[in-house]
Amino acid sequence: MGRVTERRKVLRIRDGAVTTRPDTLVAEEPLEIRLNGKPLAITMRTPGDDFALAAGFLVSEGVLAAASDLQNIVYCAGAIADGSNTYNVVDVRTAPGVPLPDFTLERNVYTSSSCGLCGKASLDAVRTTTRWPIADSPRLRVTPALLSGLPERLREAQRVFDRTGGLHAAALFTEDGELLDIKEDVGRHNAVDKLVGRALQNGELPLSRTVLLVSGRASFELAQKAVMAGIPMLAAVSAPSSLAVDLAAETGLTLVGFLRGGSMNVYTGDDRIVLAEETETAKG
Repeated sequence: MGRVTERRKVLRIRDGAVTTRPDTLVAEEPLEIRLNGKPLAITMRTPGDDFALAAGFLVSEGVLAAASDLQNIVYCAGAIADGSNTYNVVDVRTAPGVPLPDFTLERNVYTSSSCGLCGKASLDAVRTTTRWPIADSPRLRVTPALLSGLPERLREAQRVFDRTGGLHAAALFTEDGELLDIKEDVGRHNAVDKLVGRALQNGELPLSRTVLLVSGRASFELAQKAVMAGIPMLAAVSAPSSLAVDLAAETGLTLVGFLRGGSMNVYTGDDRIVLAEETETAKG
């Protein structure tokens, strides 16, 4: 939609030299998500892939689980008083017969671009609402060397980050390291929703043979979104939260943090990591 970045005038000071120049910034605008015509949530996001974002959000909420659950998604005309369309309001229509959990209809939440649905969910809620429990059989296995190479591939694919330096990214890889999809957004949880939503629209859920890599930290919300999409492995370049580790342990998610260079911390599900001794045993 051409609104991913915006230009602003900036005073630049470098080693005492002062200049004025335009700077490219990542756009941030609110997106209201309506469910069957009823306001549900507002998230601050980078415009683009809005339909995928809304669909992915509803996967994480336990409302959608397959493409057949989704009737359509539209931008709402007349979103403001003068009747113009801001392209900041979407309405998700579910297919007839899709059950709607009471909690999604009774609350109206504000989701910031940094924290996801802060304090909303619990470990029990994720366990009871997911329709895609992690079930990678045979077990997904990756080597530390393969994981170590993913952050650089993620960085190389971040087109908007190169112009702004202000975006998070999330990417899906196969167990062989093939890049399947990448999304960027001012909010890391939005980037994941865009990935999951696109997969739902393409009939690709559950994502049971994939690795999800996120820039920044691994929060509870990101672990929740991975579990709800059936993703068996979540890796982050920074630290996980304690609740993210708890959720990963309870649901069977492999959680990797501090993935930088050749080092990483594996917090849960280390049986999906092929260690050096296994490789030596196989050679022998």
